[in-house]
Amino acid sequence: MNGGGRGGRKPSRPAARTAPADFALPETTTPALPAVEAFGDLDMPEALLKTLAAQGVTTPFPIQAATLPNSLAGRDVLGRGRTGSGKTLAFGLAVLGRTAGRRAEPGKPLALVLVPTRELAQQVTDALAPYATSVNLRVSAVVGGMSINKQAATLRRGVEVLVATPGRLKDLIERGDCALGQVRVTVLDEADQMADMGFLPQVTALLKQVEPDGQTMLFSATLDRNVDRLVRGYLSDPVVHSVDPSAGAVSTMEHHVLYVADETDKKAVALRIAAREGNVILFLHTKRAVDRFTKRLLANGVRASGLHGGRSQPQRNRTLEQFKSGEVTALVATNVAARGIHVDDLDLVVNVDPPVDHKDYLHRGGRTARAGESGRVVTLVLPDEKREVARLMSDAGISPQTVAVRSSSEELVTITGAREPSGVPVVIAPPVQVPAQRKSSGGRPSGGGNASGTGGAARRRGRGGRGRRGGQSRSAAA
Repeated sequence: MNGGGRGGRKPSRPAARTAPADFALPETTTPALPAVEAFGDLDMPEALLKTLAAQGVTTPFPIQAATLPNSLAGRDVLGRGRTGSGKTLAFGLAVLGRTAGRRAEPGKPLALVLVPTRELAQQVTDALAPYATSVNLRVSAVVGGMSINKQAATLRRGVEVLVATPGRLKDLIERGDCALGQVRVTVLDEADQMADMGFLPQVTALLKQVEPDGQTMLFSATLDRNVDRLVRGYLSDPVVHSVDPSAGAVSTMEHHVLYVADETDKKAVALRIAAREGNVILFLHTKRAVDRFTKRLLANGVRASGLHGGRSQPQRNRTLEQFKSGEVTALVATNVAARGIHVDDLDLVVNVDPPVDHKDYLHRGGRTARAGESGRVVTLVLPDEKREVARLMSDAGISPQTVAVRSSSEELVTITGAREPSGVPVVIAPPVQVPAQRKSSGGRPSGGGNASGTGGAARRRGRGGRGRRGGQSRSAAA
């Protein structure tokens, strides 16, 4: 199956317009194809079906079952689903299925996946690598914080499926290392965050460079008025599907608001939660706060590490590997980890500092209760934050359980598994800062030429156990 056109030229895209006050889903003119019950019912290369079975992915998640018949047929798709609902394979299998059998010229990818963050780019590349290999396609990631020269070299060798952050892709195009004129399938993943981060001008400029009669898919955990410009301007008669519209709708996720008396008590509560048995992600507002709290945890015997935008990409990758392997049990992070981070069996997320808005809350919480697993989201709230947090929860459609706690409260133990830290300082080997000229972008072909150098890890993880929901592995639920 190749990525040819849909039997006719795509209608010209209307000029983008100013977003209205509220986002309204577009009406679909052409009826959508019905959902399937099994991957075998899809018009997809046999090699992809065999790889799905080998990876333990046996039953499609709802968003996959609903969108794949249409995306494989070449339809534009607007899909909404929370992180962990299976969006990555929902668009990834369509991208690979429609690109299989073609070969890219140097510097001219055939399919493009745009994502807002480096972490999400790596996660998407990891997830698609084994499937791309099965159909002889090369998938590569280009992101900031890594060697642009090595990424350019990878592109010159040829890449069929390019996963990119807008800024780095723009740089590569301006250098003459990449051209998008042969891209027939384009995906915008987490488009709302790209809009929130100010990437819309870059994204729209990139979309104008792909084949005008190609296919466009937009997948996101939330849809709001910031995305309207992209939907109205670049999707033609899209199939619309919405599943798990917010983290608050997930039946396996619990939401707790813990009222603390003051800043001192909040720090004591957060420390005891971080010392729990099992992994936990704790979100704070600033890089400085993350670094300070991480040092406090380490001094008290908690195996912790910090993750924020001040770290280089190799450092961030190393920190995540430490967390996934169990070398680190408490990941202290800014919003950089709110999307694009997948850790199996993570059952607790803590907002030490409440998020700014409900979308940040939903995406922080989306790190837990993935792929049908259970999880809890806990938010620590000071007296002067009560009204703001109540409004945030209302906007998110969540009715949390609330209780006032102190660091010694039994309720704190029941909800979070908090315990007294050992008090014996621990040392975690810091992520190594790699000089820019030595940063590896995974130039050697591994999993189809994965620029982030993680395709092999993806395949190793893919051979692991199956998830509990419909027989699909948790790693496939990105």
